[in-house]
Amino acid sequence: MDPIYLMNNVWIIICFTLVLLMQGGFILLEAGSTRMKNAGHIAGKTIFSVGIVSLVFWAVGYGFIYGEGNAFIGLSDFFYGDFTSVVDGLAGSVDFIFQLAFAAIALTIAFGGFAERAKLTAYLVFAVAFSAIVYPVVAHWIWGDGWLGALGKQDFAGSTVVHLTGAAAALAATIILKPRIGKYNKDGSANELAGHNQVYTALGVLLLWVGWFGFNAGSTLGVDDAFFGYVALNTQLAAAAGAIAAMLIVWAVAGKADVPTMLNGALAGLVAITASCAFVAPWASVLIGIIAGLIVYGSMRFFEKKQIDDPIFALSVHGTAGIWGTISTGFFATPELAAMNGGQAGLFYGGGLTQLGVQTIGVVSSGIFAFVLSFIILKVMVKVMGGIRVSEEEELVGLDLSEHGSYGYPENMPKTNGSQSA
Repeated sequence: MDPIYLMNNVWIIICFTLVLLMQGGFILLEAGSTRMKNAGHIAGKTIFSVGIVSLVFWAVGYGFIYGEGNAFIGLSDFFYGDFTSVVDGLAGSVDFIFQLAFAAIALTIAFGGFAERAKLTAYLVFAVAFSAIVYPVVAHWIWGDGWLGALGKQDFAGSTVVHLTGAAAALAATIILKPRIGKYNKDGSANELAGHNQVYTALGVLLLWVGWFGFNAGSTLGVDDAFFGYVALNTQLAAAAGAIAAMLIVWAVAGKADVPTMLNGALAGLVAITASCAFVAPWASVLIGIIAGLIVYGSMRFFEKKQIDDPIFALSVHGTAGIWGTISTGFFATPELAAMNGGQAGLFYGGGLTQLGVQTIGVVSSGIFAFVLSFIILKVMVKVMGGIRVSEEEELVGLDLSEHGSYGYPENMPKTNGSQSA
């Protein structure tokens, strides 16, 4: 058997593992960014979410994305189990498991809009719907044989497919669920519901940063030309630039080098470069990261002023930065890299407005589709399930106790007559 074929498959399984371990980063990031009384819930719902998306993706998700069908959706390869196929130079099962990890990340991002106030049943039902139809349709449009791919849409590792799709669903959930109790005052001013552990948040970001090399560099789908090293370089530079830019802007505006803003800047740089990491020069990666770090700070402030309660900043980090990262290739894609990876050169390399227009169409169509369909699904869930938000009492007690019957930090929670209580 061809040794390069074997090496490519081993490389992608390693990258799958890195992307799967990003879920650990999300657990720490979300738990650290929210309050102690919800920490165990966040950890648990992340694990069962990965379980649900795995089964749904196997049953229908992969087929809707990559199956033979039409420009809108795939219609074959359901209940995937072909051990003889070769896809993009990989064993079909290896390609499947790698793509599954991306679907799981998109769902985790979507659940950022549910944080600290949604019923466990809401997570269960929406996980199935999102994994079965919302994510697969957008992914088919761009990565399958869909209409955006046919236009030449550039989204190397998923700024649109994964991050914007997840953020659009999170926005729908945030609007329907409404803000957490105590977040906003009657005059519209916001109260800070601070996360309980910045160390967890920082460690979560670092784990995500490391996992992102499986995300972006793994999307080369092989090692034979070592192009994954170039992709990794661009990824590192954008993340670094995003962290520094966000820290400097919040320091200049607020007078303090706010840690959560700095961490979100690093993530924004990673999200932004995800679309363009195979299309741009290193200097452009730095600029993309800087702009992402500045944009994420402004976006965080914007959503808070609009009373859109986003506890883990999914809308800004994954949504706003995802939009910028997708559009950035329309400016910075080099002729050589664009030709090698599909699409056309960006505006600043003499490519005119063509690629920029395609990128914009992709952002608008994918974002609207994911938001509208998620909104409809959630509205139906509210009607059928009698609501998807926990009661006021349950929210005040915390989802650890109200949804799971135990605290994530039992030794730190108050007790009455030898039993746990709120």
